[in-house]
Amino acid sequence: NELIKKSDMLEYRGKVVLAPMVRIGKLPTRLLALEYGADIVYGEEIIDHRMVLCQRMENEVLQTVDFVHPSGQCLFRTCKLERNRVVFQLGTADPGRAVKTAQLIEKDVAGIDINMGCPKKFSVEGGMGAALLTQPDKVQQIVSALVKSVSIPVTCKIRILPTIAETVHLANVIEHAGAAALAVHGRLISERPQHKVHIDHIKAVAASISIPVIANGGCVDYINEYADIEKYRQLTGASSVMIARTAEWNVSIFRKEGLLPPFEVAKALLHFAVRYNSHYASAKYCLAQILHKQLESCEGKKLMSAHNLKDICDIWDLGNYYDEVEKMFSAREHELQIDRDCIPLGNSAKRSRLEAEQNEYGVWELPVQCAKNEIKCQDPPKSQLYCWTMKNRMKAPHYETVHVCDLMILSGWTHIICVLG
Repeated sequence: NELIKKSDMLEYRGKVVLAPMVRIGKLPTRLLALEYGADIVYGEEIIDHRMVLCQRMENEVLQTVDFVHPSGQCLFRTCKLERNRVVFQLGTADPGRAVKTAQLIEKDVAGIDINMGCPKKFSVEGGMGAALLTQPDKVQQIVSALVKSVSIPVTCKIRILPTIAETVHLANVIEHAGAAALAVHGRLISERPQHKVHIDHIKAVAASISIPVIANGGCVDYINEYADIEKYRQLTGASSVMIARTAEWNVSIFRKEGLLPPFEVAKALLHFAVRYNSHYASAKYCLAQILHKQLESCEGKKLMSAHNLKDICDIWDLGNYYDEVEKMFSAREHELQIDRDCIPLGNSAKRSRLEAEQNEYGVWELPVQCAKNEIKCQDPPKSQLYCWTMKNRMKAPHYETVHVCDLMILSGWTHIICVLG
């Protein structure tokens, strides 16, 4: 490992932190949070099974570092602007696989966090997330293995257990295993945002261990402006505060100068989304959360009907900016002879995700990989097909369920026939 000076290591005391959030915690949101004043930003959780298969690629067109899965999907994208303040959150249940994944990513992030709080079924059934809360021995093995194997801080994010004593015991296990900090989401596995956060659990953990404790949960109830962050920290007795839903709705919560209007925040996020080539559906989802109270406004309705990033940019008069960035990308692609997905230009094996052909029977065929575990909800096959029909001014596709005697599956690709019009 390349040694990192102790003075350069990420410090977790006295910090305001963007929480890891699925679909939200991608590069544009992280960069905007940092611009507004966040000290540390967490990426969305990525499972080790998938991440360990990725290839690290320096994307010269976007000037980013991309971790690309064999399927072609970029699972994690980062850049120099966040290098010293971004934490990669890992979903894992295996020390060995966790180490391999962490070693793949450690030179490009400031810290590794183990997700021990996700209550989702797929995570728990896989022995990850909240399943680890009741397995202190495995927790100790994973944390200690990572601490010994990487040169950057290793932390954990947990939910609370039924009793304060159980929660404190787990916190002690994590501390003794060598974790640099502990984020505590003050809710039980069975509880959701509508349930009140258990401040007493967070406070008890903060008083029981010496490593920094990052308080998380209940921000909607306790944090409505920047000044409330310190009040929440004092209330919980924690070293730092991690903000999720409040930041999801308005990431300018990190501004000491005060909140900005949602439309202004949306426009700022869109700048980053264009600059770093975000998929339009990812940008659309994040913007919809920012405008969650204004979706019936003119801008909100246009956003929900948008079919590409250019459409979204036009809502906020950023069409010219979009065109300028596209020209910049095209010039770099031409100069480097590689596209923005790091694929050499002229590669006949590469096909556009929206490229379709009409066969001899008059049926339009669109190449869509349909292995369920490879599909991200931001870009499912039906959405790809819908976008293609809109782009070509065709009627939207409709689907019918029919009985098929023989289903042909070739090399993990399922051939689906859909009647258009």
